[in-house]
Amino acid sequence: MEYIALTGIADSVIEILKKHELRTLEIRNPQNFFGVLGLNAGDNVLLTSTSLQDLTDGTSGLIAKVIQKQVSVHSFVSSNDLYIEERESLSARIQLECRHMARVKNVISNEIGKAVRVDAREISCYEAR
Repeated sequence: MEYIALTGIADSVIEILKKHELRTLEIRNPQNFFGVLGLNAGDNVLLTSTSLQDLTDGTSGLIAKVIQKQVSVHSFVSSNDLYIEERESLSARIQLECRHMARVKNVISNEIGKAVRVDAREISCYEAR
């Protein structure tokens, strides 16, 4: 089945998500942010600790269901007597519910600036590689 993949997620975050029903993640990484923009409540997403550059066939990850998504803009203003500087940053918060473990069969799209898409299948805990 085809999924959007969020890469480089900390192992500790994935372990916490496995043990709890719901968890909310804040996504600031630009590549993962593009992926979150393509998600809606009810969609499934693959989370993996593997970096974007190392994502290949056989990579394992966690499938989670998106319960809620929120995109927000943060504005920062700093100034002194000589200048005023204003910056903005985008972030996304997604609430996830753990589904099952999966393994990537095929990387469909892994382009910078676009959502990472993979074809993955569910794996059982007793399945050997």
